[in-house]
Amino acid sequence: MILTSARRATALLMTMLAGCGGSSMGSQQPAVPVSAGTNTLTLAEQAAGWRLLFDGTTLKGWRGYKQATVPDGWKVVSGTLTKDKPVSDIVSSEEFGDFELQIEWRIGEAGNSGIFYRGTEDFEHIYWSAPEYQLLDDIKAADNKTRLTCAGAAYGLYPAPEGHLKPVGEWNVTRIVARGAHVEHWLNGFKMVEYELWSPDWEAKVKASKFGEWPGYGRSKRGHIAMQGDHTGSLAFRGIKIRPLS
Repeated sequence: MILTSARRATALLMTMLAGCGGSSMGSQQPAVPVSAGTNTLTLAEQAAGWRLLFDGTTLKGWRGYKQATVPDGWKVVSGTLTKDKPVSDIVSSEEFGDFELQIEWRIGEAGNSGIFYRGTEDFEHIYWSAPEYQLLDDIKAADNKTRLTCAGAAYGLYPAPEGHLKPVGEWNVTRIVARGAHVEHWLNGFKMVEYELWSPDWEAKVKASKFGEWPGYGRSKRGHIAMQGDHTGSLAFRGIKIRPLS
């Protein structure tokens, strides 16, 4: 059936406003293969320029936001970087410009977190500068009222489609690709979101959101990778790897 422009716009709006509840994984097959979760790199990955950001045994390469050490509450357990209560955010010691990032994550019931990228330490909070890939229990978390804040979304700006998140307690695989202004969010082999930083569309969305209050939001072309820790719910990461893009 062919939709008129008005009906297409209405359908898009309903998708954006719909909550995160409902089934998790859909029946569609992944568009790209998803690697198994380890804290090692294959020879092929090494040759392609991938680097580990977490070695599976220590917190080396991470620290608290505007801090010299990792805040209490983040720990290494059975090869995972984990926290089980609200704790301060952590950031990568290194900064990255254009990159491809892959992270496996497992969230607890009603859990809420996020992965920030190109974040700076110029402001009181990292989310005043860094775009966020949302991590969420889409079924029970309080932030599940709109697709703009569901798992895989560019938080508050670009909605994520439903049907690709695994149930609570299972491992998900996230990929974030940032090349210049172009950004992609992937979840379990599905492209969830893609957008252009600093485009008229992005500028309008930022202006209409809470981020419009922070002039440094999304402006940096290079910055830290960060994990949000100050929300409820347990959270674990593994297989954190990055490939700088030239």
